[in-house]
Amino acid sequence: MSSSSNRIVLTTEDSETLELFVLEKTRINGRDYLLASDSSLDDETAEEAECYIFRDDSLPGDSEAVYVMVENEDELAGVLDIFQNLMDDVSIED
Repeated sequence: MSSSSNRIVLTTEDSETLELFVLEKTRINGRDYLLASDSSLDDETAEEAECYIFRDDSLPGDSEAVYVMVENEDELAGVLDIFQNLMDDVSIED
């Protein structure tokens, strides 16, 4: 992963790249999470944007961050609730 201001570029397992905007970051129980979207909050299409929640699974000594998409429903619901509280002016639907 590389980043520039509030953008990140993720490389998938298939070596494809995906550029996303980081909308919010949080730390829960010692783990870092990102709320990212395919458009910024200032973008006119933000209402229709796709959002993703990633967990930082990097190990000490990793040269780049390792983010995985949160798929566990219980973990996703808990993290989503925290992001909604942090961003009270934004509506996130799952």
